[in-house]
Amino acid sequence: MRLPRHLRLTSIAVAALAFPALPVFAGTGPQSDSSIATSPVPPADTRYGPFGLLDSRSQYGLGIFPEPFLVDDSDLEVNEFRLDILDTRAGAQHADLFTTELEKGFGPLTLELELLYERDVSAGVVSAGVDSINPGARVPVFQFVSDHLDTTVGVGAEVALPVGTSRSRNTEVVPKVFDDLIIGDSFTLQSIFGYSTLFGPGPDRKAQHFESGFVFGYAIQHRQLPLPDVEQLIPVFELKGETAINKQAAGRTGLVGDLGFRTNLKAIGRAQPRLGFAFVFPMNDLARRDQHWGTITSLVFDF
Repeated sequence: MRLPRHLRLTSIAVAALAFPALPVFAGTGPQSDSSIATSPVPPADTRYGPFGLLDSRSQYGLGIFPEPFLVDDSDLEVNEFRLDILDTRAGAQHADLFTTELEKGFGPLTLELELLYERDVSAGVVSAGVDSINPGARVPVFQFVSDHLDTTVGVGAEVALPVGTSRSRNTEVVPKVFDDLIIGDSFTLQSIFGYSTLFGPGPDRKAQHFESGFVFGYAIQHRQLPLPDVEQLIPVFELKGETAINKQAAGRTGLVGDLGFRTNLKAIGRAQPRLGFAFVFPMNDLARRDQHWGTITSLVFDF
């Protein structure tokens, strides 16, 4: 039997009072805007390269690492020209080593070409000539990045090609591994290890050496030290070791250090000059036989 209209309205009102609105469970109705805004967003994947071993968040190749003085460079360089003058003294002996280097990057790969020219003065007798021509390459193979740590592990190789002079008769082949580490915002440590072997007719043929190098740097920004036209001032300390593997000197290590600075100057057009100077010193008796002290001046153009 159909109830009169006024009785139907009364029944609806009583039901509304007896059964308040029930909550809407997930999946039974449209989602509110607030729930959409607070839903977690999955982090973007920053891994890339072969097997995802590289990380796009890494600062490798962004000019964070200072160019070393004595130790081989291991950072990615896109376009760089460099000129170094190493002046060493040992009693009456005086030697100057001029190094010209060009580096070019192709993606994560850096290719380099280095030319060495040496001038020696001993007991008033001067000898000079091209030491060697050195092509090389390096590439990162693994990167790890966290909030306060950024490390890049890579491999490389360098070949010293002789030019047929008395000071350049052997070919030297040096495979290498390296690690470039950034801690926090300012501290950097570059580590590199190589295994050198000489081939050719010279008296040192088949000689083998284990090479090691460490470069400590601390970047001081312009806002912390507002020097004119200086974007960064980086104090640098280096250690370079060479251990003989075979022949008569097997097991003996020569260790050299240097202490200096690198200044990254304001850009001139597309090129940024980077001027560096360091004092070089032997750190054990074997290294002291070759040099008592030295200086190195370095000019780099990053373009």
